[in-house]
Amino acid sequence: MDSREAGQQNFNLPHDVVILPSEGKFYKNKKKSVKVGFLTASDENHLVNMKKIDSQSLVNAIVRNKLYEPDIRPENLLDGDIEAILIFLRNTSFGTEYKIPAIDPDTGDAFVGSIDLSELDIKKPIEEPDIEGLFTTTLPKTNVSVKLKLLTFGEELDLEKQFENYPEGLVPPKVTKRLLEQIVELNGTRDKGEIAKSIEKMPLMDSKHIRNFIKDNEPRYDLNKEVIAPSGKKVPVRVNFGVEFFRPFF
Repeated sequence: MDSREAGQQNFNLPHDVVILPSEGKFYKNKKKSVKVGFLTASDENHLVNMKKIDSQSLVNAIVRNKLYEPDIRPENLLDGDIEAILIFLRNTSFGTEYKIPAIDPDTGDAFVGSIDLSELDIKKPIEEPDIEGLFTTTLPKTNVSVKLKLLTFGEELDLEKQFENYPEGLVPPKVTKRLLEQIVELNGTRDKGEIAKSIEKMPLMDSKHIRNFIKDNEPRYDLNKEVIAPSGKKVPVRVNFGVEFFRPFF
């Protein structure tokens, strides 16, 4: 069953509305929120087997099953919107307390800190995207104008698979491949062949600018928090969406 069929079948099941950090600005349908079902006993089949499958496949399976929107596939959502759905699913299943292991910087001893997932703030873009959902910026070294897109969850998965299957002994072109996906227009052209040639000789300052620009303008929850160690010192921690995120099942 694909996500379209799942959405139609589950439409009348108990659900709630999740506000998307993207506010729908990067999608053709411009939806600012989605209907998401609650985790059930049957979903535990995926969760108890999470160590046997990679975390990305687990995320895709759970979101595909719980997204009650017949015209939206998880692969077409931004990472930040996927994370918002996962946070909703965890909060409504286990509560908002999230325990995370950390190290006391004074003693070097391990301890378990606790944060409240309901207190996470949404990081909004510094710049506003255009009607296509694209950002425009000027590269600092070459002074060339580029239009950039945010990669979807599915596009991120595709890139990871390409790198995983790259021939042994060769260096995977992670930086240039990602840039080719992110850059929609460079110096007025949208020809992928021409853009690829420009990327190969792009100054490091320009590629770093694109990476930082994307980071600053990708709408998502700020997953960085601080916990207090037994010594009283503040310790930075980060929420991760893997086995630990659904640890209450174990």
